[in-house]
Amino acid sequence: MPHMPIDTATRALLWHDAAAREERLRAVIAERLAADPPPKNADAIVATYFFAFRTMKLDKAVTEISYHATSGIKHPPPGSLLEQCSAQPAGVDAFDDTGRLGLLHVAFPLKMMLQPDGHLTSCDILHTVAAAIIFDVYENQDARLVSVQIPDEVIRTFPGPAYGPEGIRKLTNWPDGEPAFGTILKPTAGVTPREVGDLVGQVARCPLFLFVKEDEDLYPNLEYSPVAERTRLAMAAIAKREGRGLIFAPHISGAPHELLDTVHAVLDAGATGLMFSETFAGGAVRMIREATKHRARPPVIYGHNAGIGVKTRAIWREVIDLLARLDGIDFRQTSVVQAGPPFLLPYGREWRASEEILTRPLPGIAPTMIARAGGLDQGNIGLNLADAEERGLSSGVLFLAGSAINSIKNAAGKYDTALGAEAMQQAIAVHRSGELRGVPAADHLRALLAVAERQKLNALREALRQRYPKQAT
Repeated sequence: MPHMPIDTATRALLWHDAAAREERLRAVIAERLAADPPPKNADAIVATYFFAFRTMKLDKAVTEISYHATSGIKHPPPGSLLEQCSAQPAGVDAFDDTGRLGLLHVAFPLKMMLQPDGHLTSCDILHTVAAAIIFDVYENQDARLVSVQIPDEVIRTFPGPAYGPEGIRKLTNWPDGEPAFGTILKPTAGVTPREVGDLVGQVARCPLFLFVKEDEDLYPNLEYSPVAERTRLAMAAIAKREGRGLIFAPHISGAPHELLDTVHAVLDAGATGLMFSETFAGGAVRMIREATKHRARPPVIYGHNAGIGVKTRAIWREVIDLLARLDGIDFRQTSVVQAGPPFLLPYGREWRASEEILTRPLPGIAPTMIARAGGLDQGNIGLNLADAEERGLSSGVLFLAGSAINSIKNAAGKYDTALGAEAMQQAIAVHRSGELRGVPAADHLRALLAVAERQKLNALREALRQRYPKQAT
């Protein structure tokens, strides 16, 4: 039976490009907050929201938020414990004369959530400031949690990264200022421990790499591929490497009651890192950081953010990344600088905000090392190196290339990790030569191809041909 046609107005609604609105919304909010920053309060967490209410005024919303997200009392007695545990207004910035559109600052008192030793958790922060009253009521036509201000004394109670960029470089004997590269095992699923050991061995033979991780699609407890055995063989391959260290991070996943057993199993097998799909493992990173901090060498934690877009539709990425950093991730993926439309989120203002919150000074908390990943390859590594140098981030970035290293085929038609790595090293050498300095991003690939042809950089030329078949013909 044929489907009924969809009318023009409905099709237009379905084709609405939300990305353009989000970019403009970010620009407007950034301008407003630059002129009038979110307030800070030593006795409260101050959350900043963008709201578009259907009927309610911004200045009336705090009463509803306080009632539903804190004490459950709309008019607590002055001076009472109830009042001390009730959210309070902290400022309004209306965008128009309706009073229903704009920014709202709300102070959530530490009194209602702080534990006796002065600490609290990221889970408690989020379920309070991102409660149902914010996102799950019809009245709120649109809602975004755009900022969270946490008092310094509370920030100091979080563990933060075990290492951060400086510690990771010391751990691996990696010179400051030299680009740090990582890669991802491919294939990403359906592999045995012996195959994992062989793949890690190929990576270990290349001096380009500081880090190698499993993919989130390779699960820990498989009958044909138990993670502890994968780790044992991977570390045996790394032990043959001379000179600099190589961090191996197996993928840790499962139900909460399974996580610690898996972590201890891989650490006992020699793992130096751990990879979590942090987006869907609320509280797990903090649990593992606390459970392993007394080891002589705690694991480096890669907080993989696959699926983070599910959250960032409502909670701005920099809020999520701040809490992940406080909980203890050492590596966090952002995205890749490249010409043309982005392949992966974040990009633009969101991307800069994410990298800024991961690296800005915080009291008692080490920075998180940014992982530029998601389409990083020989064709855009120069753009990413130049950006990191310009922004003073070079020592704090891990350049993470998966298929660009492991899926380049040699003349025999076989995947050749060594060839992919050689091509990457040649692209780095071109960048360091300064020959492409000042070339616009839109022209970078064409200019790089020309250099590869002229200098007979065969590995680079072959990688670019495979990665960019249209441009390389």
